Amino acid sequence: MFVLKNAWKSVIRNKGRNILIAIIVAIIVATATVGLAIRNASSQIEEEGLQSTTVTAGISIDRSKLISQAKSSSSSSSSSSSEKPDFDSMRKQLSQSSLSLAQYEKYAKASSVGVSTYYSEGTSLDSTTNFQPVESSDSSTSSSSSNSSSSNSSSSSSSSSSSSSDSKSTQGGMGGPGGMASSGDFTLTGFSSDTAVENASNGAFTMTSGKVFGYTSSSDGDVIISSSLADFNDLSVGDTISVKKTIGSSTKTYKLTISGIYKNTSTSSTSAQGPMGGTSQDADNQIYTSVSTLEKLGIDSEASNADDTGTQLSYTYVLGSDDDYNTFVKDVKKAGLSSKYTISSPDVEEYESSLTPMKNLSSFTLTFLLIVLGVGAVILIVLNLFNVRERKYEVGVMTAIGVKKPKVAMQFVVELLIVTMVGLGVGVIGGAVAAKPLSNQLLSSQVSSAQTEQTSQQQQFGRSANMGGAPGSSSSSSSGSSSASGAPSAAPSAPSGNSAPGSSTKATSYISSLNATVNLKVVGELVLIGLILTLISSLVGIIFVMRYEPLQILAERS
Repeated sequence: MFVLKNAWKSVIRNKGRNILIAIIVAIIVATATVGLAIRNASSQIEEEGLQSTTVTAGISIDRSKLISQAKSSSSSSSSSSSEKPDFDSMRKQLSQSSLSLAQYEKYAKASSVGVSTYYSEGTSLDSTTNFQPVESSDSSTSSSSSNSSSSNSSSSSSSSSSSSSDSKSTQGGMGGPGGMASSGDFTLTGFSSDTAVENASNGAFTMTSGKVFGYTSSSDGDVIISSSLADFNDLSVGDTISVKKTIGSSTKTYKLTISGIYKNTSTSSTSAQGPMGGTSQDADNQIYTSVSTLEKLGIDSEASNADDTGTQLSYTYVLGSDDDYNTFVKDVKKAGLSSKYTISSPDVEEYESSLTPMKNLSSFTLTFLLIVLGVGAVILIVLNLFNVRERKYEVGVMTAIGVKKPKVAMQFVVELLIVTMVGLGVGVIGGAVAAKPLSNQLLSSQVSSAQTEQTSQQQQFGRSANMGGAPGSSSSSSSGSSSASGAPSAAPSAPSGNSAPGSSTKATSYISSLNATVNLKVVGELVLIGLILTLISSLVGIIFVMRYEPLQILAERS
């Protein structure tokens, strides 16, 4: 009680100095409040952002690793290092590494968390006399005839040449499942479910007439085509179309029934894929059906001659949250997935990209917070040091009349603690008021900087600014606003129909709003900071008090 009474009297008596200390503490605490609120909100978004959102994942080949292994194997068996790479060997290894439908399903069953799946299979088709693709010239017909002719003539060539040709025709591009590029006139895509249709590579569409095909054998042969393709060929629901496909050395013709006609939500054309996109990559030349139909026609990915059909499988896993995705990755690896495959999620990658400005702000806030606390601690130490030296005589008198040094030192600590707690209260209130608007303003600056950098990279194709942008490479980048408690919009902006080949038009929807509120966790951290500052700044005073000798102090005073 003696210590508390004396400490309170000293606080009241030295108002000027204590008010200065309280102001300094309030500024430090207000800054710390904003910083901790930002970091707390950022951590909450990172931890909970994808917890209530479904996450899609896929298994793909690590091509870089396979190519490296093939090169290493080829060089070790070759006597001369100057020989050309064994392209056929590398293509063969890449093609043999594709997972089958049974393997994809095996890994889905191996998951210890709930997982749903959907998949699609796509292959190219050629036109017939009565069914032509939508295009601005008759190049497709001649191209198709040329392809058919060259395919027949190549059947008599060596097997290695045939393998090379097949490999070339199914690698790269963005039109069909798995990124299949085709030299045909149409792309026939089979879907496993409505969910697979909703996630078609060409985006959303709406039915204008008829209905979507079924997924059982009773609907085999039913397809839906685009309204543009139907108008171009003067077709309607219920009509039959004929398409053909070159498989190995023979050409087969298939008859399909139009069960519905759809219209693409966004306009797209062959030019969007560039001159090498091919007619089959045009969104209007996409023919949709069920996987069951592909199986009935014998051109699904599981067919015995799947390599000749060029059918590619795209398989997607759907998890309930980010935690489920991480668990799924571990389970699949335990189930024996080879290291030559990688598991990735476009949703997680897109979400991580959207957090970049927020993470930069959080990192900057931590650095600034540490600097402020360090400078504040030094200032408080200096002020407390001057305070003890000014009251040196008071210390001498108190110790001379019998007050023990630890009690005197404790009085100084209590005095500083009272002033610090007052400053902490004021600082918390000020910081709580300023936290949300200030954090959003700072985040807005980070988002603007990220957008500028992204736009610059897109415009310059990754080159330095002084080299000038390539023609037609300009694209815009927009940011969508998102609250702190929800995930950002993961949908990329749709490519423009008149985009120049090679230009990047994908824009990231950055997190642009933080709910940086002061909760009990932040208050607890601030109280801890206040106590630490008090103890650190009081330590110097305690050392000086313990070193003072009362008689010497009184003698010097007299």
